Amino acid sequence: MTVTAERTSHMSVEEFQQIASTAPETVTLEFIDGRIGEKAVPDGDHETIIMWLLRRCIQARPELDLHTSQGLRVESYRTGRARPDGTLAHSGSFAGCGEWADPAPVLMTVEITSYDADTDRLGRIDKPRAYAESRIPVYLLIDRDSQEAVVHSEPDGVRYQHTARIPFGKDVELPDPVGIVLGTEPLKNWVR
Repeated sequence: MTVTAERTSHMSVEEFQQIASTAPETVTLEFIDGRIGEKAVPDGDHETIIMWLLRRCIQARPELDLHTSQGLRVESYRTGRARPDGTLAHSGSFAGCGEWADPAPVLMTVEITSYDADTDRLGRIDKPRAYAESRIPVYLLIDRDSQEAVVHSEPDGVRYQHTARIPFGKDVELPDPVGIVLGTEPLKNWVR
């Protein structure tokens, strides 16, 4: 017999938002699966990867913007708060939305692994579930540990039904509605 326990938080979303709004500028907080977490400060390679991806997305789809600091209300009941490394949406989608936007206009979220203790749980387990529950069509994980681009697609409201793992150096096809092909050879230069 399998017993599943529903995770409950000791903190409300409102309490989290109050804490997050008073955190110093050097601290980025998220609230995923009922847990508050601090996002690691990006290193130079992390920032280089996000800038590389930003240029590729804008070259391929100039009508889209890749936001690097937009917070999203995620999970089934929008009770989570995530700040993806990148959020791809049509230009102007987040105008007037404030710090935590509805994920409805998002075409893709991007996370780049950091070298910290929470990377495995957040980037590989909690965020794919939260983004799938929010029905974000594509989640791209740039996994510097395994040197792979992991493309999650076809969310069913619980999980992503399709996951493709592509080694750095090969082309990565980001499925519709993104419709971009990335040549990932440069990513080999930005891993430890």
